[in-house]
Amino acid sequence: MEFAIDKVGQWSDESEFKVEAERARAYAAATNDPIAAHVQGELAPPIFAVVPIWEAMGGSVGAVTPAEAMPFVVHGEQDIVFHRPLTPGMVVRSKAAPIGVHVKSSGTTVVSRIETRGDDGELVNEQYSVTFFRGVTGGESKGDVAPAHRFPDDVRGAEPVAVASQTFDKDQTYRYSDASGDTVPIHLDVEFAKSVGLPGIIIHGLCTMAFTSWAAIENLAAGDPTRLKRLAVRFSKPALPGDSVETRFWRSGEADGRLTFAFETSDPAGDLVIKDGLAEIAT
Repeated sequence: MEFAIDKVGQWSDESEFKVEAERARAYAAATNDPIAAHVQGELAPPIFAVVPIWEAMGGSVGAVTPAEAMPFVVHGEQDIVFHRPLTPGMVVRSKAAPIGVHVKSSGTTVVSRIETRGDDGELVNEQYSVTFFRGVTGGESKGDVAPAHRFPDDVRGAEPVAVASQTFDKDQTYRYSDASGDTVPIHLDVEFAKSVGLPGIIIHGLCTMAFTSWAAIENLAAGDPTRLKRLAVRFSKPALPGDSVETRFWRSGEADGRLTFAFETSDPAGDLVIKDGLAEIAT
């Protein structure tokens, strides 16, 4: 299976999306988000930023990926820089481009860059998404990698500044699918998930990321979602419906009016579900 590296760097057409309070509240409910502004629909949850880009992001990956590789897809990384929150009534336009295809011994990654802008043309958020195709190798590599957000080894020996314990509901994937529009069958169809080597349906990576976002807001930003300026994660192992997870945050730096925190999320066995987590919080 060879990827279409000649399409690397080609931007999609813009797609338009209107943020509606009901949709934002549904996303908050589907990710167990307790932040009052999200529950009440005053602000969309931060990771709701993936909903307007779904069409553009999927098209970006599809532009370079052979159809026969699609059953082996998992989400590798997501990195979101928040310039301003999404609010009900806002109309945004998004475009995406595959900026890199990288063939490895374990599979192939596709790196996408996505921009979302408001009616005024100014950025609302910027995102990088890394899609991993398990066991799919062959062909050439080309293009850029996503921005780095590796866990800094020098903070690992310190005590975490915050620890958040959370539990996924048994029906989490179905609720998240409805709210987000992500209907990939590995999250909904047990037999299909097993047929591609998974233990069963798995929690959407972006749902797991949403859980870490409200944990960061509660524990690092005094409950103020507008202070979250960047959230980046690497999905290390799938979480399963019913799992309890623990996210540990470490203070890792400060620059340009922002505090930075490294974090990791582990499952009941102690294995990392999210690694190389980075949260930037405005002071």
